[in-house]
Amino acid sequence: MDAIGVDIGGTKIAAGVVDDSGRVRAKRRCSTDPADPAAIERAVAELVADLRQDFAVSAVGVAAAGFVSSDRATVLFAPNIAWRDYPLRGRLASLIDVPVVIENDANAAGWAEFRFGAGRRVDSMIMLTVGTGLGGAIVIGSELLRGAHGVAAEVGHIRMVPNGHMCGCGHPGCWEQYASGTALTRQARAAAVADPERASVLLDLAGGAPARIGGQHVTQAAGQSDPLAVELIAELGSWLGAGIADLVSVLDPSLVVIGGGVASAGDLLLDPARDAFRRALSARDHRPEPLICAAELRNDAGLVGAADLARR
Repeated sequence: MDAIGVDIGGTKIAAGVVDDSGRVRAKRRCSTDPADPAAIERAVAELVADLRQDFAVSAVGVAAAGFVSSDRATVLFAPNIAWRDYPLRGRLASLIDVPVVIENDANAAGWAEFRFGAGRRVDSMIMLTVGTGLGGAIVIGSELLRGAHGVAAEVGHIRMVPNGHMCGCGHPGCWEQYASGTALTRQARAAAVADPERASVLLDLAGGAPARIGGQHVTQAAGQSDPLAVELIAELGSWLGAGIADLVSVLDPSLVVIGGGVASAGDLLLDPARDAFRRALSARDHRPEPLICAAELRNDAGLVGAADLARR
């Protein structure tokens, strides 16, 4: 039976009806205020009610960016929305008369790739979402790894560099400070200040000001074969691959799937990641290696995974 998946971001909400083959049959979206949880709940309820006019659904799954409790009811903490130990499932259940479950957004996206995307032919995989930060999802033996308290797979906060760049989590040197869109933007802006002539393509795309350069400008310039942009993407890929080697040594997956906005750079990102992974993997000559590939479901992954997990 169909289920509805809802993907709540810091500024927008996307909702869709998803069938049991992972196909999105209908989709709606709206903007919202991250500082007003009650407004978010009303918006979700309205989107769900709108979609249910044309479809019979068995459950609603909500993908939320933050720590979600093991019973999939409470958002313990969200970095970009005003949720702190917030009973989101109960609040939504009072507005929606079908079962509701809450999922971490990276877990939902990873589950979608495992069920319907790049990981559909394996039983163990890691998903990394390279966006503003670095998110993760882990599937082992066809089961999503949530951990004892529901907050497993926060891979972006593995400490990579002692006394490194300060992370938003409050600690220095986290992996996401070197392998994320935020890291890409920081490095690109620094390069534009240090050598404006070499960064001319990036500066043109950003209106001439280093402070306006964003990750999207770097991926766009890299797609045009700009040498600096290609170098910046490759540097990020190298950091990504080094961290993947550590995860693979611990978890031994069949597959590592790379998604998120920065992954739109394709092999300009993935080839350096694969090279760095091979250099960093311990005992490489004596163990099977997982494939590292791009995600397939793109922007719909969160709502597709949330819907499927709610149905299960």
